[in-house]
Amino acid sequence: MFPTRSRKSALIEPERALPGRSEALGAPAPHAVLGTSILPPFPPGVELAIFGMGCFWGAERLFWQTPGVHATAVGYAGGHTPNPTYEEVCSGATAHAEVVLVAFRSRSNVATSGAPATSYQELLRIFWQGHDPTQGMRQGNDVGSQYRSLIVALGDQQLEQARSSLAAYQQALHRAGHGTITTEVRALRCSPDALPAGVFFAAEGYHQQYLAKNPLGYCGLGGTGVTCPIGAA
Repeated sequence: MFPTRSRKSALIEPERALPGRSEALGAPAPHAVLGTSILPPFPPGVELAIFGMGCFWGAERLFWQTPGVHATAVGYAGGHTPNPTYEEVCSGATAHAEVVLVAFRSRSNVATSGAPATSYQELLRIFWQGHDPTQGMRQGNDVGSQYRSLIVALGDQQLEQARSSLAAYQQALHRAGHGTITTEVRALRCSPDALPAGVFFAAEGYHQQYLAKNPLGYCGLGGTGVTCPIGAA
């Protein structure tokens, strides 16, 4: 996003990471587009997903535009530092990736009957097609560990679907002449409707729904153009 960003291309060890802080960075405002609360607790029938696709500004917009999504929030996951700041994450000294928390009304839950809904597989399809997952610690011109491709799978079902979609998309990428997927898949033993403490740290308020507040703002997303063969409605 900015020319002063770190060029860190390896994850820092836990013992060398910044200490962070015990307090959150502040209570975020309601979603600037959807009008919903962007952090739990969410209504019954809402499940959660966490994706890192590079710069979180454009990634968040992809998901809030998806029918069935209740709320989105940008933040940091996959690292060691509690409640990091944006500058700390960009320094490479926290090991966090920029991510989007997606709260969605699941088709599998009868409580959402009659309301727009989606599925985790459909969100995976948006994830794979929305960026290039073969670039390691970068996304386009954005270079650093904070831009790595990341899926945080909440529970066994999400983990199975994430791994299956990765294998399917890898085959599609190879057929199209692309390289090997470098996406990190992290597994958490929890329910997809609950978010354990310390997994996701919300970013500062000015980052939330950034491209709704700044329509001409930077968006570094760029997919491969290869269709993902899973999740189509």
